[in-house]
Amino acid sequence: MRPFSAAGLLILACGSGPVGLARAEPSPDSATSPAPEIAGAAGGTRVPGARAPARAERQEAGISVAAATVMAAPPPSYLGFSDTVVSYRFQGPSAEPGLFVRRPDGTAQGGFAPREVPKNVVNVFHADSWAYGTNLISLDILTSGSQDPAGDKRRPFKDYGATEIYLIYRGVLSFNKIFDTETFAIPGFVKDVGLSFGADINTKDTYFDAEKRAGTFGLSFAFDVPAGFVNLKVQGYKDFSRNGFAGNGPTPGIPGNGAVPGFDYSHFRSVEFKLTPEFEITYTIPLPFTGLPLSLAGFNTIILPKGRYGTINQNDTQLEFASQTNLVLDVGQLLAGTPNRVEVFAGFQYWRNKFGADPRRTINTEEKALIAGVAYHLK
Repeated sequence: MRPFSAAGLLILACGSGPVGLARAEPSPDSATSPAPEIAGAAGGTRVPGARAPARAERQEAGISVAAATVMAAPPPSYLGFSDTVVSYRFQGPSAEPGLFVRRPDGTAQGGFAPREVPKNVVNVFHADSWAYGTNLISLDILTSGSQDPAGDKRRPFKDYGATEIYLIYRGVLSFNKIFDTETFAIPGFVKDVGLSFGADINTKDTYFDAEKRAGTFGLSFAFDVPAGFVNLKVQGYKDFSRNGFAGNGPTPGIPGNGAVPGFDYSHFRSVEFKLTPEFEITYTIPLPFTGLPLSLAGFNTIILPKGRYGTINQNDTQLEFASQTNLVLDVGQLLAGTPNRVEVFAGFQYWRNKFGADPRRTINTEEKALIAGVAYHLK
């Protein structure tokens, strides 16, 4: 799962709301978040006839996984709200499954240790609501340090870091809006129920040659909370990925990777994983008791095992858990009385069994990364 950016999550916290690896979303009364990938190893807001206050609309719009928490006033149009955010964040140490460094002292993992990777991430995030739901688009450009080298078939390991492009779309159709009813609202519990759908697309210029295409489809529940938002998505998750190592055939000296008679290594390049359940919780919680324009924004995502991966699909994927929490400060409001313009954020990301990789079969599958960045809302 890829995370949204901090800027995305920021979109809801201040209004009161990443990317890289955090995710945020709009909701019908909200939207949704992104899902991870196997690479390397392997809403809507209310848009009533009588307009609700801008702050209330912002609090109802959710954002997802790599977005942090930012909110702009809705323009005078048919949209309930619309916000576009450009952000930068640093995160590290990040983990890349299968990436290791040799330990001359012969410590655990057969003399290998996980290789930590710093990343610089630029994110462009857009969220809006319309008459029947919400839309969210998040584009991450992630540049790794030289510890995660770029590469291709002719030159597997170059002397500079890899660049990854990760695009996420999430949409929600509100049942209450479509059917012009309040049937799908339970006061004090659920504000709305919607149909959620989305897609993830990525590419990365490494020797593995990652190329993910994934889709999500399910239900979105926008909870009725006093401020901010809490959204739950229960979805099906389907992942198609490139198996960048499989076409190379067996690797001498690597246990369990010997030649299999009659196996067509040269054409085993793409993997279609099984449809599997996915659960996403995204939230933005204002913190007025601090006396500062602070918000807490983040996400938690669970993807159940989705099949097999490996050079000959010899490994079973594991339950994947990704979590990111960001503390967001609206510095524009604090210093110049101009809210929802400039935010800074800091947070922590935890990713277990990254991309579903099995730590017993693949090294470097657990990520514990610090995040810090700044987000700017375009007007």
